[in-house]
Amino acid sequence: MPSIQKKITKDNLFYALSLISAVSVLFICLGIFFSLLWESRAALKEFGFFRFIFTADWNYGESVFGAVRPLLGSILTSVIAVGIAAPMGIGIAVFLTELCPSFLRGFFSTAVELLAAVPSIIYGMWGLFVFAPFLEKTVQKAAAASLGELPLIGSIFQVHYAGGIGLFTAGLTLSIMVLPFITGVAREALACVPKELKEAGYGLSAERWEVVRDVSLPYVRRSINGGVVIAAGRALGETMAIAYIIGNMNISLTSVFDPYVTVTSVLVNEFNEASGLQMSSLFLLALLLFVLNFSTLALAKLYILREK
Repeated sequence: MPSIQKKITKDNLFYALSLISAVSVLFICLGIFFSLLWESRAALKEFGFFRFIFTADWNYGESVFGAVRPLLGSILTSVIAVGIAAPMGIGIAVFLTELCPSFLRGFFSTAVELLAAVPSIIYGMWGLFVFAPFLEKTVQKAAAASLGELPLIGSIFQVHYAGGIGLFTAGLTLSIMVLPFITGVAREALACVPKELKEAGYGLSAERWEVVRDVSLPYVRRSINGGVVIAAGRALGETMAIAYIIGNMNISLTSVFDPYVTVTSVLVNEFNEASGLQMSSLFLLALLLFVLNFSTLALAKLYILREK
């Protein structure tokens, strides 16, 4: 009896500690939310929630601040990053699980995982001094020359500012940063495809690429899509790399190669010198990013759970 009672006590203690750990995460998230809300009360009182969201100006002299361009920049860079990284990540995952020789699988897997270990500021420096000049001399000029005669698409790809820094460069650099997340989720999902399903495909005389296209990928579609959305949430919150290469210009966007701003670039560049209404507006901007990021990750989680 004493040993049984002791075991029950340890189980109860373990349950209590686990519950406290889980609940503490919820309280931390709520604490962050209400702290940002409290610090942004002056901006909410001055502009209102919807007016702040739909105002494009960010003018210190007139004390007018709006979130349209930073929010748009964050969303567009994430879309560009995911649009480039998702096909690459899924392709790498297919190669690692279906095509790669076993003696090379560990090497390539480690190489992809190492991309996630590189500090973001290193990506920013590399993008600024290597990636941006390369894109300026190759991709930007080629896109402008080949698409310049098209009335709508050509204007989107026009190069109005020299230097290579801008929205597209930031999104392209960010795609490399989120590539390990998409690859990791897709690889783990594809590894869980039952062998019986693939063998049934081969038994029907399907080729390897047909089995991957018609059996493996449809079987793990929801998991991969959820991983892509999680990567988008990761891209929304990236700071230092974006601040280096986005250009940090709060202007009207006329081309994907234009310098622009994101929520994180505005925060990192202005927070140290801000005060008063500007500081409150920065907190409100951070609150919007927190809600946007939280909503993105929550939707990804719900999407994945629908498969079960």
